[in-house]
Amino acid sequence: MPKVSKHKHTHDNQGDAYAGPLEHLADELTCLDLRLHIQVIKQRSGGRSHSLEPFRGLVLSDEEIDALLAGSHGPDSGPGPGECSDPDLQPLEAALAERESCVKERRHTAHQHNIFLPLPQLAKAFHLSPFEELCLIICLAPELDRKYEKLYAYLNDDISAKRATIGLVLDLLCSTFQQKAAARTVFNAQSALVKQRFLQFVDSPSSSPALFLSRQVKLDDRIADYLLGCSRMDSQLVSFARLVSPADNRDASSVSATLHRKTCRFVQSQLSDQQSAGKSLLFFCSGPGGSGKKALAEAVSLNLGRSLIVADIWKMLKGNLPFEEAALLLGREAALQTALLCLEGCDCLQAEDEATRNALFASLLDAVQGYCPVTFFCSVTAGRPPGHPFDAVCVDLEFPLPDESARKQIWERLLQCSSQFVGSSDSGTLAGTFRFTPGQIRDALASAHNLALWHTEEPGNEPSDLLYAACRAQSHSRLSTLAYKVEPRYTRFDIVLPADQMTQLMELCDQSRCRQIVYGEWGFGGKLSSGRGLTALFSGPPGTGKTMAAEVIANELKLELYKIDLSQVVSKYIGETEKNLDRIFSAARSCNAILFFDEADALFGKRSVVKDAHDRYANIEIGYLLQKMEEHEGIAILATNLRSNMDEAFTRRLQVLVEFPFPDEEQREKIWRAVFPNQLPLASDINIAFLARQIKVSGGNIRNIAVSAAFLAAAEMESMGMWHIIQATKREMQKMGRLCTKAELGEYYSLIEAQTPTRGGGWQ
Repeated sequence: MPKVSKHKHTHDNQGDAYAGPLEHLADELTCLDLRLHIQVIKQRSGGRSHSLEPFRGLVLSDEEIDALLAGSHGPDSGPGPGECSDPDLQPLEAALAERESCVKERRHTAHQHNIFLPLPQLAKAFHLSPFEELCLIICLAPELDRKYEKLYAYLNDDISAKRATIGLVLDLLCSTFQQKAAARTVFNAQSALVKQRFLQFVDSPSSSPALFLSRQVKLDDRIADYLLGCSRMDSQLVSFARLVSPADNRDASSVSATLHRKTCRFVQSQLSDQQSAGKSLLFFCSGPGGSGKKALAEAVSLNLGRSLIVADIWKMLKGNLPFEEAALLLGREAALQTALLCLEGCDCLQAEDEATRNALFASLLDAVQGYCPVTFFCSVTAGRPPGHPFDAVCVDLEFPLPDESARKQIWERLLQCSSQFVGSSDSGTLAGTFRFTPGQIRDALASAHNLALWHTEEPGNEPSDLLYAACRAQSHSRLSTLAYKVEPRYTRFDIVLPADQMTQLMELCDQSRCRQIVYGEWGFGGKLSSGRGLTALFSGPPGTGKTMAAEVIANELKLELYKIDLSQVVSKYIGETEKNLDRIFSAARSCNAILFFDEADALFGKRSVVKDAHDRYANIEIGYLLQKMEEHEGIAILATNLRSNMDEAFTRRLQVLVEFPFPDEEQREKIWRAVFPNQLPLASDINIAFLARQIKVSGGNIRNIAVSAAFLAAAEMESMGMWHIIQATKREMQKMGRLCTKAELGEYYSLIEAQTPTRGGGWQ
């Protein structure tokens, strides 16, 4: 039988505050040692044959059975099982009482001096009784010293039971049958220790389940770490949550000063109000990503001097833990850290069916009830669970996309903090061009810094170019399934148009750049509920430069250009076209791209008199498109060869209407001179003036002729000459259904009558 030595109990520092958690736990373990010593003496008094002592826990002797039969049989039968009047117990019990009194006094002193002790704080947060506190200490002991494994196995009368059993806990802490019967509820499923996963029942090594009193109890690892003073977050949560401490740097630029002050005052008043004590504050925040929802939660936590736990609901749903378990541990961690909660991505709950959605939301609300004082539910779309939650104060907050004036202020504030980019770009132009949330503005500037580092040794990278490139990178596009991205290669110096049309294109660019002034500073934004977008119609014959002009505008404004794929938009199924259009405009709103509808009359055609169901649904599509065009706040360019086919209702919604005329001789000469690259070897016989005067085609046809002529010259491995251009012109005319006449080509007509020269393949 193992011997348990008597403890020498000193009373130094009695009444002084504990210096920290470990000193307090050392005293608690001293009390536990005394309890164990007392229990060993009681258990030994039960009697056991000395010859069977080596087989303790494996063999039941006659003497042991007789001792059990001689014990108590009910609540009123006298002393409880194993109790005795051994004279050795009196000094131990006196020492235990004295030590417990000392612990209580020192804990009280520590509380008065605001010294943090984990065990009392845990008891306060989860409303634990002194009995439950002692249960935690008993289960913590084997986590700190392996001697307790042997002591517990000895007292459990089972060498394999190295942890405290429920029966052992009751023996150590209860002196009567009534106390034991009442204390059993501490270990049921609804008790705080079990419901909050503080204690876990360890499976018996045998195949049959253990009886209630024989069930071994283990302390949760996170609770053990907490009692030892470790502030690290639960390892089970790190896959979907992170802890933001008050000491972390925060950028409050994402939150308006008015909302910041109002929310902080409201939270402080509610937390200090005695009538609201115990009520949780729930903020249901809705708005696009980066609009300041999480930043507000951080600002409030900083104002309160508390930490913030930010959790991703989507990751919780997809994680290894059951959602209800993850929610419970999240609420428990908030209580342990005395932290606020910010739940991001609550929209993903809306994708579930109603019953599942309500159950998931209920588990979240149940997890924060009473344990987390303030919780922020963040989503893109507004919404909260049906019905009023538990006894809580609920507030709905909407975070809209900031207007031009607000965006300009944010750009100015952040650019002033960046010496590298201050003065490189106009904040008003940036605010008007990119409809960013505060978070996107901050991220774009950070991305620009990274681009500057990457291109440090490359000359010619202007800060403004890097900043615009970073802004475009922030515009995550979701248009790829319904549109394809066009890399704008042309500038205003490449396109040839009459002066008035060029002026119209530049006016369109100016309207985009000056949005902040007109809609923000001059107040037109408050006068317009819709129609704040910029819509242009480019009409004219094929090849007159409509697509090229769209690229010029994208280059001027430094925006991405997406050409809508009509084959992916128009559907024969009722309602599908409208859905595709909604996806297009929603994606364009978030990615700040220019939408380019080529052959727009296919979508924007005239409405007709309803004669059958087909006409009715066709008119519905056009009406829906009219509505989306008016709601759209970005830039949309429509191009058509047949303006007369466009519905007149679109004309009112157009800010710019540019007619692209067929080029005259002067314009054709400019196009011919601009179409040849500098690297192209040209023969001396090329007559640009003749080509411009005689070959009356559009700019698109001129480009095709130039490219075809280049291939003809490349095949002959010689400089491009007049013969190659005339031959390419003949082919282009054939495509157009025209013939090259002698009146048009004059002296060069003989070139197309001549035999085709021998080519690399050897054919004639």
